[in-house]
Amino acid sequence: MDRKKILIIDDEEDFLFFVKGNLENTGEFHVLEAASGKEGIEIATEEKPDLIFLDISMPEMSGEEVAKRLSKIPETKKTPVIFLTALVTKHEIEAGGISNIAGHKFIAKPIATKQLVAAINNTLG
Repeated sequence: MDRKKILIIDDEEDFLFFVKGNLENTGEFHVLEAASGKEGIEIATEEKPDLIFLDISMPEMSGEEVAKRLSKIPETKKTPVIFLTALVTKHEIEAGGISNIAGHKFIAKPIATKQLVAAINNTLG
């Protein structure tokens, strides 16, 4: 079985460690990580992940700016991006835990691995 390649761009090291470990433990995913928008764009362009989880609130370059830049790069413009954020609460998001805002999916932090796996499978089919 081919494992799906997932890139997580988030400046919180503990969050990266937790999510990477939990997703890789399912056996379904190969997880790449980036601690900044700039690093995330470089990794995405080089590795061409199947899906990108992207924190909205990061120093230097916001998640929205990262998404905008990724949409202009031939290697990444069709890669689905799901924003992960503590800026919206689970109560503000519909029952499935995922909401669409401006054409992008959003998931509120904190998040369970089961929710992440469901979001990946729903997005990638």
